[in-house]
Amino acid sequence: MIIGKVIGTVVTTISHPHFKNRRLLAVQPLALPGQPDDGDFIALDNTQAGIGDTVLVNREGNGARQALGIPDGCVISVIVGIVDSTTLP
Repeated sequence: MIIGKVIGTVVTTISHPHFKNRRLLAVQPLALPGQPDDGDFIALDNTQAGIGDTVLVNREGNGARQALGIPDGCVISVIVGIVDSTTLP
């Protein structure tokens, strides 16, 4: 699981059947100062997140497929929650 910020949407004219009726969002991982940047990635939205939202993303294939209820799906990343606030010690 990682925390990231939704930075955009992905629009496709043709997509895999497992992606039908699901939104694809571009996510930028959030890191503490001094931590390496992992780079942006695409995740399926399971929460109705929008651009600018801070989200919790499952980036492990089996867990992502279980969250979506498609055990044989070709999914690696899925947004499973919208973060209201964070606090650093």
